Amino acid sequence: MRGFEGSTLPQRTDAERLGTIVIRDRPLQQVGDMTPIPTVTLSDDKTMPVLGISVTELSPEAAERTVTSALEAGYRLIDASGAEGIEEAVGRAIAASGVPREELFISTKLATEDQGFQASQDTCKASLARFGLDYVDLYLVDWPAEQNGKYIDAWGGLMKCRELGEAKSIGVSNFNSEQLSDLVDLSYTVPTVHQLELHPRLNQAEMRAVHAEKSITTQAYSPLADGALLEDPTVASVAAAHGKSPAQVLIRWSLQLGNVVITRGSDPAQIAESVDVFDFELTPAEVESISALGA
Repeated sequence: MRGFEGSTLPQRTDAERLGTIVIRDRPLQQVGDMTPIPTVTLSDDKTMPVLGISVTELSPEAAERTVTSALEAGYRLIDASGAEGIEEAVGRAIAASGVPREELFISTKLATEDQGFQASQDTCKASLARFGLDYVDLYLVDWPAEQNGKYIDAWGGLMKCRELGEAKSIGVSNFNSEQLSDLVDLSYTVPTVHQLELHPRLNQAEMRAVHAEKSITTQAYSPLADGALLEDPTVASVAAAHGKSPAQVLIRWSLQLGNVVITRGSDPAQIAESVDVFDFELTPAEVESISALGA
């Protein structure tokens, strides 16, 4: 399998191969001396960076500062939401950055309360207005509303948004396997991306197997388990062996499983540290030892 730009990924067990993504040879724009972030080709032939940053839980002011710092550090995938003020803040930051639109990958989410066929389309248009953009690169149905099958109707709305060019790719977030199966069976359309919580203590092996079967890209948020693994002795030992931080090792572990990883954090130094994960590789034994933390 082709690995990250300029490197070869170590051999993996059969379980770890499930959900593996293939990294394209074309990297994003390099910033300074930093190793550029590779991209992955989605099932719809669009490309997405394998590492991004989320601002969904920040204040608008912090979100704007975070996006500015992230773009300066080399991030191009920005994960947002329709929470009050967030999309406007992201829009201001990317407008001021000078980064060409075609280099950016902007993602946002359809909240549970906005799900429904027409509501999802109206919400997408409202998001675009708040961003100040003509389209988003990825639009996700988040936390499915099961009442009267609203999330199925919402998916139909997103399909319409994609048809109109308002969303280049569409996917889901925080679905269980039954909801995902029903969505595909009823719409005959497979999400390109499924975003869900994923870290060594919640490695989502069964869901990643489903993703591999359906050619869905796994997008992992909370890679640090909300900080719970930063002082774990196994993670600390691997970090020391590579001269990296525990956070960098946990992000790298998820990348080597084949996930697209979404980090969090508003401190510029932390943001820069989190993106500096493409100049080292974990050995198969190290990957196994970190994976075992969830056993």
